[in-house]
Amino acid sequence: MTKPNALPFTVSKTENFFDRLGDYVGDVFYDILPEKGYELRDEQIYMAFQLEQAFKNKRTIFAEAGVGTGKTFVYLLYAICYARYKRKPAIISCADETLIEQLVKKGGDIEKLEEALGLNIDVRLAKARENYVCMKKLDPIANKTADEDILRVHDEIPDFVFDTGASMQSFERYGDRKEYPWVPNEKWEEIGWDQLQQCSTCEWRHRSGQTLNREYYRHATDLIICSHDFYMEHIWTKESRKREGQMPLLPESSCVVFDEGHLLEFAAQKGLTYRFNFHALSKVLTGYMGQDVREESLYLIEDIIGMNDDWFDLLEESAVAVEGSERHEITFNSKLKELAEKLHHNVQELLEQLVFDAELFTIDDYHIKIIEEYLEFFSYGLSILMRDDEGIYWLEKTDSETSLVIMPRLVEEVLRKEVFSQDIPFVFSSATLAQGKDFTYLADSLGITSYDSFSVNSPFDYEEKMQLSSHVEVDILEKFEAIHKDIKENNGKTLVLFATAQEMKAFRKWADEQQWDFPVLYEGDREISETVKSFQLDDSAVLCAYHLWEGLDVPGEALTQVIIASLPFPPKDPVFQAKRKHVANPEADVDVPYMLLRLRQGIGRLIRTSNDHGTIHIWMTEEDKQKYFAEIQKVLPVKIT
Repeated sequence: MTKPNALPFTVSKTENFFDRLGDYVGDVFYDILPEKGYELRDEQIYMAFQLEQAFKNKRTIFAEAGVGTGKTFVYLLYAICYARYKRKPAIISCADETLIEQLVKKGGDIEKLEEALGLNIDVRLAKARENYVCMKKLDPIANKTADEDILRVHDEIPDFVFDTGASMQSFERYGDRKEYPWVPNEKWEEIGWDQLQQCSTCEWRHRSGQTLNREYYRHATDLIICSHDFYMEHIWTKESRKREGQMPLLPESSCVVFDEGHLLEFAAQKGLTYRFNFHALSKVLTGYMGQDVREESLYLIEDIIGMNDDWFDLLEESAVAVEGSERHEITFNSKLKELAEKLHHNVQELLEQLVFDAELFTIDDYHIKIIEEYLEFFSYGLSILMRDDEGIYWLEKTDSETSLVIMPRLVEEVLRKEVFSQDIPFVFSSATLAQGKDFTYLADSLGITSYDSFSVNSPFDYEEKMQLSSHVEVDILEKFEAIHKDIKENNGKTLVLFATAQEMKAFRKWADEQQWDFPVLYEGDREISETVKSFQLDDSAVLCAYHLWEGLDVPGEALTQVIIASLPFPPKDPVFQAKRKHVANPEADVDVPYMLLRLRQGIGRLIRTSNDHGTIHIWMTEEDKQKYFAEIQKVLPVKIT
């Protein structure tokens, strides 16, 4: 076995690293992998040569490679070698947890590469704070609850966490959401991290699962794998964390690979999102009132809490539900704007009062930090809201809570400055990055002005392996009957992709009344990787989903049919409405490109290896067929029958 951190090839003082890297990569793809039973693919060799130039010249490259080209092996090999050469880890940023699981699971791409090349790859996962249990919340709840799910989590917390005198040498990683798959999402919110927790002054800080996991992944020597969301959180918070004496979420990297990079823009917007829960401000300020504060502060707090109640009442009155989306559209009238300005002014004034209250030393540092950070967060979010055409905003409502969400409309300037100005290689990898082999749309949306690019098709013989048929929806119940029939005739083994969660919910309500001869799994019932694993291990199961248009990798007989229940157009929600508002032709520039890209991704779930085969069914309305059939046919790997 190769020593950890050592290059898998030798470079003498008189030799160039990239010359030797090219020789090694050639040996891997021409000789070593074929000897291990892997196919020699021209598309993979071509991609390897293109990536070598990008790494050599520290360029940004769009690497569009069809399913089956082996693109993951190519970018992993370059990332690992370059990380060892630069002595800094490579960051692999994935669209979601499903893609991360595909890389790191037993029998996944990283393990396959290790076994084929005799490498010891040091790979570590970096996860967002919401993925870790919060001891400051869990411990008091466990002392008063009878809930068995929460008590079981508390029982599984290691002993050293409760022993304040324990040596740090006895500390071990714990607390990952994935370790507690029995906890439903709504209960996890009671015991997981949330934005009202101030970790930097928490008494559990040095023994928390979040701290220990971060300390672990920061010392990775080869690869750190995270989600796009987490990478963007790192970018947006690194300067403020440094100012506060904290380390950035991720260490300096040698290079960054964005797997399914076409989804990065939304992650960037999401990373800059401000979310205001109706109860959060009242909760923070009520805690403030419980401290020993001056009378002026108390009166101001009461005014702000009253204004916040009135403001959310007005927001709810103005909010309109959007079909196919959880986002409620808000029309900002003069009354709402006026109240927002008053609220912003009073919050600014309270921040000034907090300085005087803190100087009295009657409030402990933990509470001061929580109050100050939340008020600054609240104030800045309101300032975006009050600037014309800079923010996108909407209301999200559940049975128990209401939240106002504010997101910046454009992120390309920030990305250009904070991300792509770095003098390191950036690789975008996906089967769907271009529109007709033109990468301009993606590059412009991400603020990338200079880049390399290439497209290679899949090596699979789709004409032989795939049948593709379209169906016109006249009545939704008739469509559900036809889907049911196709699933039964295929003996299960089917992925049903819905355009929205609401559509899946309607199908589920209908399907629960039908007779099924095999298990029907639904996205959201359990932790997603567990659901996918159950589907993969049961050769007759059916998986219904609305998020898994990309990233799902289930080769073999477990998946021989994909049913696309509706064309996946973007919803008419505030985010996409903002995009539509700023283009000349919303249908041609926003709706159709999004639908075609997502459709290509969904179809790509079927054929994952050269041995796979199966059928694709695409449902559309008569109107959609008349308008888009020709464009759909252009992007499909085989003709529709």
